[in-house]
Amino acid sequence: MSESNPTDSNSQPLVSSTDAIASDDRSAKTRQLLGMKGAAPGETSIWKIRLQLMKPITWIPLIWGVVCGAASSGNYTWTLENVLKAAACMLLSGPLLTGYTQTLNDFYDREIDAINEPYRPIPSGAISVPQVFTQIVVLFLAGIALAFVLDLWAGHDFPNVTALALFGSIIAFIYSAPPLKLKQNGWLGNYALGASYIALPWWAGHALFGELNWKIVVLTLIYSLAGLGIAIVNDFKSVEGDRQLGLQSLPVMFGVNTAAWICVVMIDVFQGLIAAYLVTIHENLYAAILVLLIIPQITFQDMYFLRDPLKNDVKYQASAQPFLVLGMLVAGLALGHAAI
Repeated sequence: MSESNPTDSNSQPLVSSTDAIASDDRSAKTRQLLGMKGAAPGETSIWKIRLQLMKPITWIPLIWGVVCGAASSGNYTWTLENVLKAAACMLLSGPLLTGYTQTLNDFYDREIDAINEPYRPIPSGAISVPQVFTQIVVLFLAGIALAFVLDLWAGHDFPNVTALALFGSIIAFIYSAPPLKLKQNGWLGNYALGASYIALPWWAGHALFGELNWKIVVLTLIYSLAGLGIAIVNDFKSVEGDRQLGLQSLPVMFGVNTAAWICVVMIDVFQGLIAAYLVTIHENLYAAILVLLIIPQITFQDMYFLRDPLKNDVKYQASAQPFLVLGMLVAGLALGHAAI
């Protein structure tokens, strides 16, 4: 009889199964570190746990918003000083104040996370409540301090960036914390979240390199209604917990399918309105590019999100949101070119 070897048909499935388990474990740890859905508990490094609370995956839109604001100012030039200013403002909007917001939100959502995402650091017991509170305070103070440094660096007579940082921090608090807890209301909570992801970092980037004016404020608040649609996508991962704890997210209020349609209509219509505005200020090329960037979003909405929003929410976000954020930059460049 011949001897078996590691490459025969009997042993191959064992090797493949082991590789698959290892790959799934690495994927789960990566998702946990980035703050994504579908993670797993078990992390022991306190610094990685602190990073998990800050949800690095959520920093990206805020960092990008700063870029869009710098573009809409019409004054950004590629000097070393400006690059450093922009990088500092990205640090402010992303790791510091978004990290503060996400940690604060996890603190006040620990009961609902115990239902929806028990692997999160607080409900899993990976970090104590006093340690979480310390992180919230440190991130907040570091963010406000950096904002004040940016105002001094930009030579502002009025500390615009500091005021925006304080305003955003207050919105983050009333979004997550009782008694207001805006996230209990599907409309107010999601709009606060959408505006925080689009308008606030945009204002900070614009104020750092130019004069923030009412037109930019209004236009970005309108754009934030598309961000409201993006915020609704995040509610589909927590429908069961929201329902049990009485949180009025849109999927709970209207049902999953209706909420999915509300979500995609908000995303598409308000981007379209911004494109229409660009036509009125004769930025036709930018308007056409923005429309072209909306089309693949509609395609992915049909392919993934509308067919099964509970299953495909993450896949939809990964597929469609790059086109949305590119559209934001196109709009910012158009506003800067038109000197709005």
